[in-house]
Amino acid sequence: MNGRALVDTNVIIGLFSGDPVIEQNLESKTALFLCVPVLGELRYGALASTRVEQNLARLDEFSKTVQLLPCDSQTAICYSAVRFDLRKKGRPIPENDVWIAAIARQHKLTLVSRDAHFQGIEGLEIELL
Repeated sequence: MNGRALVDTNVIIGLFSGDPVIEQNLESKTALFLCVPVLGELRYGALASTRVEQNLARLDEFSKTVQLLPCDSQTAICYSAVRFDLRKKGRPIPENDVWIAAIARQHKLTLVSRDAHFQGIEGLEIELL
């Protein structure tokens, strides 16, 4: 696995909760990336929390330490291939996770997640925590 990682929502939540396994894992990476769907999920979670301002501030600070990957036309091509392959296998996953997987595949990044359903995606390098 390479040291460049796209970090899934559940891993960021674990990091913010002080999970030492996640902290150690992410410290070993050479570069960390967020993608727009993950940022959206995290912002939604912050808005739905009881500590909105604190959680948004923490997320904004963290966002400054990683590179944000947007969606573009190449992402759409990767997305359609991932979703179609999962459909053929009869193994759908949540829609945002298809986008996250597509972005990781597009940029040849290891996806760091706690969701085992990513293992069913061909051509995706996954690291489960």
